[in-house]
Amino acid sequence: MNLAPATRALLGQALETYQDSPRAVGWLQRHLDRFGDPLRLAVVGASETGKSTLVRAIAGENVADEQAGMAWIGQPRHEPTLLDTPAIEPGAAPNTVENICMEADAVLYLVRHPHNADLGFLHTLRDHPIARAAAVNAIVVLSRADELAGGRPDALISARQVARRYRREPEVRELCQDVVPVSGLVACAARTLADAEFDALAALAATPREDLEPQLLSADRFLLRDGEMRGPLLDRFGMFGVRLALTLIRRGANTPAALAGELVPRTGLADLRQAIERNFTSRQAALKTRSALLGLDVVLRMEPRPAAAPLAEGLDRILASAHEFRELRLLAALRGGRMRLSPDLLAEAERLVGGHGTEPAERLGVGEGDVRPAVLEMLRRWRGWAESPEFGESERRAAAVVLRSCEELATGAR
Repeated sequence: MNLAPATRALLGQALETYQDSPRAVGWLQRHLDRFGDPLRLAVVGASETGKSTLVRAIAGENVADEQAGMAWIGQPRHEPTLLDTPAIEPGAAPNTVENICMEADAVLYLVRHPHNADLGFLHTLRDHPIARAAAVNAIVVLSRADELAGGRPDALISARQVARRYRREPEVRELCQDVVPVSGLVACAARTLADAEFDALAALAATPREDLEPQLLSADRFLLRDGEMRGPLLDRFGMFGVRLALTLIRRGANTPAALAGELVPRTGLADLRQAIERNFTSRQAALKTRSALLGLDVVLRMEPRPAAAPLAEGLDRILASAHEFRELRLLAALRGGRMRLSPDLLAEAERLVGGHGTEPAERLGVGEGDVRPAVLEMLRRWRGWAESPEFGESERRAAAVVLRSCEELATGAR
């Protein structure tokens, strides 16, 4: 089954069934129209997790204050549209969570520190039966990663190690596709760097090191001298960002553009954008279908009628046969360490179900002209693994999903 066309056809049937209900028609048409729109990506988190800061970092522009409510920020063509949401505190009203679920196709869930992170929002996302049957659509972002190591120069390296451990925790790996550390504050400052800020940093970098280094040991020491100039820099960059910027200027980043170009790759922003592309943008048809099915279910629950019985059956049929959803659930399991596969098989399974790109050559790890022989070899190998007594039941089920992906590749390669 081609998932998106089947879902659009089901929405068309629903429009006919509910043509006498303006509210249902408006809701269904909205979800149908969204198939032609950019992917909608909500940035969600509690207060002080840096949501609007991260949105500015991704978009490279200023946005409305988060207290103003949900704000859509347009992105370059083919990139997701960002949704900056109000702060979601523990015990948030279910309708608030449901509104975000209905507005967005995927979620970046920001946490300040994994040790005290509240994952209730992600659990609520998964409470709906359709959400459990469909694809996992969330990435957890350690959005203030530079704070995990006290602002040391190696803070992002330490944060990546923390993220790897956190990704493997049983609760976390069930709820998200990935865990990515980002210094949102520094990324935002770098992408919106002003000439005056660069000049202030360059002046600091010209200070003899023996005089400046003791001042960089803490925020309090840094602000003791010329707090009027240094305070705004600290607010924009944090101690980690100030230390990093000064180091890069001394190494030759002698223009605002050069400094920004050196800072951004060191913030984890590129890793986050890659995770968004790999998990969301390349899978946007499946994620938009997920949103549409959730939207259809809302209509079926809010306005039940006998004529809608075929719609409910069609919805169940799509969920039962949607291989794209199975691939995304398996990717989450593979990346979360839930499959007892050898490292080589683990990497191969992840690639074949689209973990490194959804084009046939990307799935098979070969050139365009080598697709046919490679897919036949993968079919042979994974058919054997799907029936192997060496595997446990969950591993055989995983192998069956990979085998189905190979069969679809073989069909396309004929």
